[in-house]
Amino acid sequence: MKAVEVKHVYFKYENEWVLEDVNFSLEDKEFMAIIGPNGGGKTTLLKILLGFLKPTIGKVKIYGKPPEKNRLLIGYVPQHTNFALDLPITVFDIVLQGRLKKGKFFYNKEDKEKAKEVLKTLDIYNLKDKKIKNLSGGQRQKVLIARALVSEPKLLIMDEPTSAIDPKGQKEILDLIESFNITRIVVSHDIKILLRKVDKIAYIHKKAIIHEGPKLKIPIDKHFCEIELINFLKDEECLI
Repeated sequence: MKAVEVKHVYFKYENEWVLEDVNFSLEDKEFMAIIGPNGGGKTTLLKILLGFLKPTIGKVKIYGKPPEKNRLLIGYVPQHTNFALDLPITVFDIVLQGRLKKGKFFYNKEDKEKAKEVLKTLDIYNLKDKKIKNLSGGQRQKVLIARALVSEPKLLIMDEPTSAIDPKGQKEILDLIESFNITRIVVSHDIKILLRKVDKIAYIHKKAIIHEGPKLKIPIDKHFCEIELINFLKDEECLI
């Protein structure tokens, strides 16, 4: 069974087509980066994968079912810049929210132990009693990743996980994402994501161009020329 299947997906807002004939699939535990220009349809595709929007035409399946019927298998990490920083709750409280689901309103001992385990795994257990407004951008992003992981998803979808974070924090976040042993989809404007061990790249501009992950020997923490990377991708054969 495929982890993700997107077949002939079209989507339009009113009379404007935003996505046209998008096709790709992911095997279990594969890592995909989604890139493309602003307004190209990346966010719309993400909402379709999450089940927040339905395709105008076409089908999407997450582990064999429509996204809205398999939401418990999906962990979602929004941009931390869109998170309400004035919430008067602690890091631990935020992470625990990931254990809530339909019909469940209280946390049990297992929920709290799982939250502690994930915080320790991400090396932020020492922040558990702090308010999120007092954290750095990188720390906030790790908290949101912890909230997504605490539900034990099979698919993790992340929206611009390195935006508004300093270079050191970006590297830490990308190192984490690369280490996860689950299916991952990262929507990003940051071309450095392509230097990671991604299995597939989707360039979205209404239509989708799917590449295999480039096998580049460029030091991740060194300067690189983005033009050379773009030229490399242009010369590579597409999957479709």
